[in-house]
Amino acid sequence: MKTLTGLLATTMLAAPAMAQDLSVVGSWSSLPLHQQYEAPFWTETLPEASGGEITVSLTTHDQMNLGVGDVYRLLGQGVYDVGMTVADYAVADAPELEGLDVPLVALTAEEARDMVDAARPMVHDIFRYRFNSHVLAIAPYPPQVVFCNAPVTELADLEGLKVRASGRMTAQFLEALGAEGINVSFGEVPGALQSGVVDCAVTGAGSGYSAGWWEVTTHLLPIPLGGWDSVVTAMNLDRWNSLDAETQDLIETQIATEFEDPAWAAAQDALETDIACLTGNGECPSGEARDMTLVEVSDADFDRAREVLVSDVLPAWAERAGDDWAKRWNDTVGEAVGVSIEGVN
Repeated sequence: MKTLTGLLATTMLAAPAMAQDLSVVGSWSSLPLHQQYEAPFWTETLPEASGGEITVSLTTHDQMNLGVGDVYRLLGQGVYDVGMTVADYAVADAPELEGLDVPLVALTAEEARDMVDAARPMVHDIFRYRFNSHVLAIAPYPPQVVFCNAPVTELADLEGLKVRASGRMTAQFLEALGAEGINVSFGEVPGALQSGVVDCAVTGAGSGYSAGWWEVTTHLLPIPLGGWDSVVTAMNLDRWNSLDAETQDLIETQIATEFEDPAWAAAQDALETDIACLTGNGECPSGEARDMTLVEVSDADFDRAREVLVSDVLPAWAERAGDDWAKRWNDTVGEAVGVSIEGVN
């Protein structure tokens, strides 16, 4: 009897974790982050790593016609198991989340990842508190640059123009520069540019290339006014807590090494090739090169932008988020990027 009992116990320990079917809602279906990294990870990499014990039903928020501001809200309610989208889309519910993706404090992919890694514990707490969710990964879109249907030659030329911003902090940054920040959804931007609703628009260079923004704009200003548009992948907290420790470890290990790391590794090269694709200045591996005018960004432009960020934009965010979050940002992200919000106690 003891031998049988021991055999049963050994068999239970060796048995695979209970099979899991995850419903996953990805980011923009047409963009490289989803096509090259998200979709292969969830539909191939993770199921294979689990030996078939994890299966995934994958769609995207645009295929579901979800409002981008609803993605994490619905995730927290358990409408699906995993959701991912741009963190800036959720700042109406969580103003403190704006601190993840601050314009112009990271000019390279390496600097951007340092910023994200410094912010990660803060982001984990925000998602647990605001969205009943557990953060699995933070991946980048390329830097959010400026497409203009107007002959700009420097940052100062944005003054008086109507510019579609990629997030609330970016909109306030543009307004501090004397531009008018306009809220237009990504899919509506080409029509807005063509009709004159906006003169310029901010998005990633690759996103603009894939979406055909080069058809309705003439000048490209490659200054990261919109930061890196970090995409947060999170799982409903109740669903996460229902998984055994082995399954949780498998998901976190796989998503770090097979999704997050490759997406970051490609980010810097992607910016350079995307600019080449838009302007014809270099080889374009993505398709036919276009002929937008590349506006060289001067040191004076960067200095002016950094001055506006420190004197206007970050203090305004600290007021929205509160001193506790602003102090935490100073002690983590600010320390990593060499920027401090003054007057925070």
